Amino acid sequence: SRFGLFSQVASAGALVRMTSTATFVVGKSAGTTSGPSQGVPTLAPSVAVVTAGTAKESTAGPALGLTAGVAAASVLGAATARKQRKQRAIGIRAFGRVGRQPDAQSASVGSSVPLSRPMVAAGGGFVAGQVPSPKSNATPAGLEQTDRGDKAVMGMKLAYWMYTGPAHIGTLRVASSFRNVHAIMHAPLGDDYFNVMRSMLERQRDFTPVTASIVDRHVLARGSQEKVVENITRKDKEDKPDLILLTPTCTSSILQEDLSNFCKRARESTNSDVILADVNHYRVNEHQASDRTLAQVVSHYLDKAKEEGRTVGKSEKPSANIIGTFTLGFHNAHDMRELKRMLKDMGIETNLVVPEGASVHELENLPKAWFNIVPYREVGLMTAEYMEREFGTPYVDICPMGVTETARFVRSIEALLKPQGHDFDFGRYIDEQTRFVSQSAWFSRSIDCQNLTGKRAVVFGDATHAAAMTKVLVKEMGIKVAWAGTFCKHDADWFREHVSGLCDEVLITDDHTQVGDMIARAEPAAIFGTQMERHVGKRLDIPCGVISAPVHIQNFPLTYRPFLGYEGTNQLADLVYNSFTLGMEDHLIEIFGGHDTKEIASTSLTNDGSEEAIPWTPDGLAELNKIPGFVRGKIKKKTEAYARDQGIDEISSEVIYAAKEAVGA
Repeated sequence: SRFGLFSQVASAGALVRMTSTATFVVGKSAGTTSGPSQGVPTLAPSVAVVTAGTAKESTAGPALGLTAGVAAASVLGAATARKQRKQRAIGIRAFGRVGRQPDAQSASVGSSVPLSRPMVAAGGGFVAGQVPSPKSNATPAGLEQTDRGDKAVMGMKLAYWMYTGPAHIGTLRVASSFRNVHAIMHAPLGDDYFNVMRSMLERQRDFTPVTASIVDRHVLARGSQEKVVENITRKDKEDKPDLILLTPTCTSSILQEDLSNFCKRARESTNSDVILADVNHYRVNEHQASDRTLAQVVSHYLDKAKEEGRTVGKSEKPSANIIGTFTLGFHNAHDMRELKRMLKDMGIETNLVVPEGASVHELENLPKAWFNIVPYREVGLMTAEYMEREFGTPYVDICPMGVTETARFVRSIEALLKPQGHDFDFGRYIDEQTRFVSQSAWFSRSIDCQNLTGKRAVVFGDATHAAAMTKVLVKEMGIKVAWAGTFCKHDADWFREHVSGLCDEVLITDDHTQVGDMIARAEPAAIFGTQMERHVGKRLDIPCGVISAPVHIQNFPLTYRPFLGYEGTNQLADLVYNSFTLGMEDHLIEIFGGHDTKEIASTSLTNDGSEEAIPWTPDGLAELNKIPGFVRGKIKKKTEAYARDQGIDEISSEVIYAAKEAVGA
């Protein structure tokens, strides 16, 4: 039955996530079954198989959840897609309330267990709750005390775009960042897109050290152990890596593969270290998996050195580790150069940068550092907490983005090193860097930047960059932030704490359509967000500055463009100023015979059919075209809203003037 189940799903490329005893069905259901779960205790005893219009259930075993990419929508018949989306929306709205069960008629998404409390972190785009989670034997000692990423997905949602990828992408990002480490994932064709993505975006000369152990019909018939072990031993002979990291995927969970036993067998015939990534793909997203995998690799080699009696003492001079820079990060390589420069200026040596470019055999030297620096909360925090717990190494987790936060970052280092006898004038360093290296401090007080005072902006991105950008806009440039948001649900409390009082509203969501609607309603002068917000800005004719991943290739520049440190403040000042002044470009182009742009009149990007377009008379359009392009869309939108409120059937030039008088303009 396992072969029959998987052969249907793998060919369709469905994205279905299931956990606990919940059964989720897309389309029609042939009924549900229940019974004691065996094997993996958090996975469902039955599975919904997505077909073209119906969903059939198989009792093939407990560990059931499907993923082969976001191509799931393609398996739904065109005739039933709209109906199924409506059914899913009803189920999700009902399921999103804690403890409430959808009724049987509307349960395209449902649950057979009540929720204990709302979820704070799940994969991108998934409705979620929390259930007790078993501890894995592979978790390093001490790491089980943290609940970062220890959440369960309790729902399913089909999406064509997400802010964070599945867990195995995070694991592969960490593995490919280390030097001479090879990653192997056991997955069907389609899940191996990481190689293409990294080769396209990261402008590096080396090949991506990732191998896909393809799940095909032969594997389904005979099992995976022989193929996985063969791939591990083959890569050990060909590339001679220091470490081979085997990452589980949703497919390996479906097939109930004992990957830890595969690693044990492979170790007997390889010279490389072989580790199974301790990541549950149903509970964590890309960022959480990266954080956990990095902590697992670091703890493995530090514990190994301790067992073999190899210990290191603190360095003679003050030194620091920089933890959390890795492949496909937002300007990570540039940020590291700036942080190294700052440390050198303060008389501090850089001990190790982990994981980007580091060897796993160098990890045993991590305890030499006097302190650790974690510039990004998304990756590295678990490693820093582990080292503080096991070796007493303190850490600084302030992101030095902007003049004020960079000064706070330097003061935190001073608080750690002064008691240990490091003689350096940190106050003078802050003053000199602020006045002579950073151009942002005087520029924010110049007449050019004062023109931006009171302008409205919105901010969205990962927790680290979105919070830091909000502080820069409000505290340093006097720009009003209408709302700030993040897709990092697991850091929602931290994010709210850091942006509280700096913006009118806080948004915590991983639904890009909700973000787009919020932007359309706010009508900001500029957007600061991810690649998706850049697309939204193009549709709304609002300039956007990209300040956070996910991003496209233009944010992997060859030139030196850090966002952190004092040099990074110059980059931020340029980004902010240029983003706001781009509105004048269309106006100048039109003056000198340029182009016209399409305006979106609705206050929402999602069309629900509730608002009908009001026709414009020829003299009304002629009057509208006299208005400068950079404000024309806003005036058109407000005029149509006025006409709708007054019950006017068509908009003439007189209606434009009446709408203008109504708002007191």
